[in-house]
Amino acid sequence: MKTVLFLGLVLFAALALPGAEGKVFERCELARLLRQRGFSGFVGRKVADWVCLAYHESGYRTDAVHDNGSSRDYGIFQINSLYWCDDGKTPGTKNACRISCSRLLDDDIEDDIRCAKMIAQEARGLTPWVAWNRYCQGDVDPYVQGCWHRDLGNVL
Repeated sequence: MKTVLFLGLVLFAALALPGAEGKVFERCELARLLRQRGFSGFVGRKVADWVCLAYHESGYRTDAVHDNGSSRDYGIFQINSLYWCDDGKTPGTKNACRISCSRLLDDDIEDDIRCAKMIAQEARGLTPWVAWNRYCQGDVDPYVQGCWHRDLGNVL
């Protein structure tokens, strides 16, 4: 009876928490989503810059966490717990995005998008992201190649 009850609770928890698990986005899926959410031209960057950033920061994984020693980076955009989110572990967090870091680890990236835009707007670009500085300074168009129609041009 205890086994049946335990399995029932596990099944209930799994069904009651949709979207709680991480997701690995496909490259074009992420590109289209970011374009729909206004990333084309945002802070003077193309969607391709953001796709490059996400690839090199998290491998397009929403559940990515990187421990920096005194802070951690969370989610598809690797948002830092010292400045932008609260993980309950980082002393002196600023939590400028007013969000729990754990919310950046699920498959719904709407809150990640809001926070990433806040970071980029404050910095007037993508320079806060080490991976963007290191890997995305050149031609980033291949990151969105084949993701939409040619008539949209190179502005994306």
